[in-house]
Amino acid sequence: MRIGTPGFIPGRLIEAREARRIATKSALARRLGMSPTSVSRWEDEGADQSPDHPMLIRLAGELQVRPEFFLRPPFHSDRPTFLRSLASTLVRDLNYQRSQMQWLHEISFVLGHYVDLPEIDIPDVLNGGMYTDLRDEDLEEIALRLRRHWNMGEGPCGDVVALMERIGIVVSTIPMNTTKLDGLCSWSPVDNRPHVLLATDKMSFPRRQMDAAHELAHAVLHHSVPEEEFQDNLRVIEQQAFRLASAILMPSTTYPHEVRHPSLAMLTSLKERWRVSIKAQIKRLSDLDIIPDEYARQLYKLYSAKGWSKGEPLDQHWPVNAPKALRDSLNLIVDNGVRSKEDLLATEFTISAADLETLCNLPHGWFEREAAEVVSLKSRESLSPRISSEGGEIIPFPEKRR
Repeated sequence: MRIGTPGFIPGRLIEAREARRIATKSALARRLGMSPTSVSRWEDEGADQSPDHPMLIRLAGELQVRPEFFLRPPFHSDRPTFLRSLASTLVRDLNYQRSQMQWLHEISFVLGHYVDLPEIDIPDVLNGGMYTDLRDEDLEEIALRLRRHWNMGEGPCGDVVALMERIGIVVSTIPMNTTKLDGLCSWSPVDNRPHVLLATDKMSFPRRQMDAAHELAHAVLHHSVPEEEFQDNLRVIEQQAFRLASAILMPSTTYPHEVRHPSLAMLTSLKERWRVSIKAQIKRLSDLDIIPDEYARQLYKLYSAKGWSKGEPLDQHWPVNAPKALRDSLNLIVDNGVRSKEDLLATEFTISAADLETLCNLPHGWFEREAAEVVSLKSRESLSPRISSEGGEIIPFPEKRR
């Protein structure tokens, strides 16, 4: 006989534990003062055991979710989640990112009941072919086709995050607390909409541009990659994403013509115009065979000697804007009286207000603030004069004594 909470979903406990960076079941058990065996059985689909109601409340408090969180199915996509690096990344960090991505899927699903997110506008650039058949020249052509399709022109790219939101990709930014991961891309299990998470750690606008373009490239090229191929072809997949991202940011038809002399000084000047890092420009010039590999190595050595690996010139020259589609959606729902903040937290969402504020790029404490009352000014006709000039007497100022 099953003992505990009917409808409890073990996968949700795993998800919440990983979202709080609690690496093991034993670590969670220690926090709860429980036996590791009990937690292990709660996370085991086949064990048919779950926490009773009082323990469910304790779990929810410890993991900062509502008790209903454990009764709703997870938003797990059958498609792989594209991560920049796997081999050198801690499993705890990878699990954290994946859990945050699942929560992002859940948020956009809920908001989709109330607002119409932009339609997905990602053309089929493979034309029925396989991503494994793509050559470098194919990626260059795809980049030009995408820029034409999205009316980007041939000059420097605007804010890539704004572009992604315009074409229907759900974008969020969070601190990842690791330098091993810059972003990840996944597809919603509900409507196949691409979702992207970007890191805010050590962020500059040029770095944000490349990170966003990289995940955009995954959304364009790799939406049909099976899970079993992801690990085996990770190197090819990442090389393609970087090449396409670079070609989108620095199109082959215009950018190379502005590189009169490929020196660090010239690339610094071009960074101010194209808003792409100097290091990425060196790689781009090498990929296009504008500079030989030996000269590229010399530039990299000089780059490192200047200490630019820790920060390039102009990195903080531009503000880094946060995504706004999810934030605007919540403001629209609340401002129009469709649902109150309290209702959203009590019925729609099962994660904490702090998590929602982070993933939706809302100000800290947004859910605790009261909606501002709208105060309108009176019309001029309704204003009653406080001072009348009728019958008034003009009094001259006394002359200034010398």
